Amino acid sequence: MTRIAILKTGAPPPALAEAHGDYPAMFGTLLGDAFATTTFDVQQGEWPDPVAFDGAIVTGSAAGVYEDEAWIAALLDWIRAARGQTKLVGVCFGHQAMAQALGGRVEKSERGWGVGLHRYDVALETPWMAPRAQTVAIPVSHQDQVVAIPDQARVMLRSDFTPFAGLAWGDDAISFQGHPEFSPAYASDLTAGRRGRIDPALVDRALETLAQPNDRALVTDWIRGFLTP
Repeated sequence: MTRIAILKTGAPPPALAEAHGDYPAMFGTLLGDAFATTTFDVQQGEWPDPVAFDGAIVTGSAAGVYEDEAWIAALLDWIRAARGQTKLVGVCFGHQAMAQALGGRVEKSERGWGVGLHRYDVALETPWMAPRAQTVAIPVSHQDQVVAIPDQARVMLRSDFTPFAGLAWGDDAISFQGHPEFSPAYASDLTAGRRGRIDPALVDRALETLAQPNDRALVTDWIRGFLTP
């Protein structure tokens, strides 16, 4: 069985966690029974030994990777130390943390909120990206974006709104701005709950897109293929 460490960096709003589960549970569902997951709450100082796992997933968070928090600095150090010792997957905040840790830069984007179902062009094909696709659509929820990528990073996914939506470092580290682990129901509830913080017209458009077909299953196959030894 493939052993995966889940680095929990945040949590859903309490009411949504009760209805939909927390982020480690979402990733456990996404990966399926062939993967054994162990959760580490990094905000509480819990850190996995990377060599004890086949891979590690860094989850989403409401935090920004540029914030002056001790646990964020420790996470960036952990990513740098773990690189090359186990396979790494970053999602949303995890995507941004990997980019920041490995030489890129993250900022609150002048493009504003990215919410709903976003479609990305596939800019890079690798053996684990099977089945093939020219574009993929997955739920998103973010204000921050990677604005400069590390020298060794390659762009996997891109769009006009998010030019660096998916990154790959060699054969052992990948990251996604979008949320393949978010069900449309959870993404809809999360977005609707931010009405007021987010322009109501943008919320309405996002909810319409989340009712459309998505490629979560395809991206999930990619992640499983990447993590499987």
